[in-house]
Amino acid sequence: MNSDQKALISDLILIAKADDKITHGEYDFIQRLAERMGVSPKEVDQLFHDPLPMKTSFTELERITHFHKMVLLMNVDGETHEKELALIRDFGLRLGLRPGAVEQVLEAMERYEHKIIPSHELLQIFNTYYN
Repeated sequence: MNSDQKALISDLILIAKADDKITHGEYDFIQRLAERMGVSPKEVDQLFHDPLPMKTSFTELERITHFHKMVLLMNVDGETHEKELALIRDFGLRLGLRPGAVEQVLEAMERYEHKIIPSHELLQIFNTYYN
């Protein structure tokens, strides 16, 4: 596993830990994404204990996609905590995403079942802010 993948998984782990508990759904979500990235369960468990710092040198589309994964993970347990929202906003800034776009995504997710904003709408929001 390369360091970029580890950093992405570590970010997701930090989101999962933001509300001081990790649900089975959050853990499973992280493991499934990690598997798609070629990251073993053992490596993911190591990252739960020793996460890597955030890496921001990704393309714009990769940053938006990573932010979307964080939003999806935040909503896996059906609860949105203030600590999670604060961390999501912070990650958005650190990823170089416009605060207005981040806020619009967080507002839009409330309109959908299970707070899962469709990827086409997510991209439309970011296109509005970047064009």
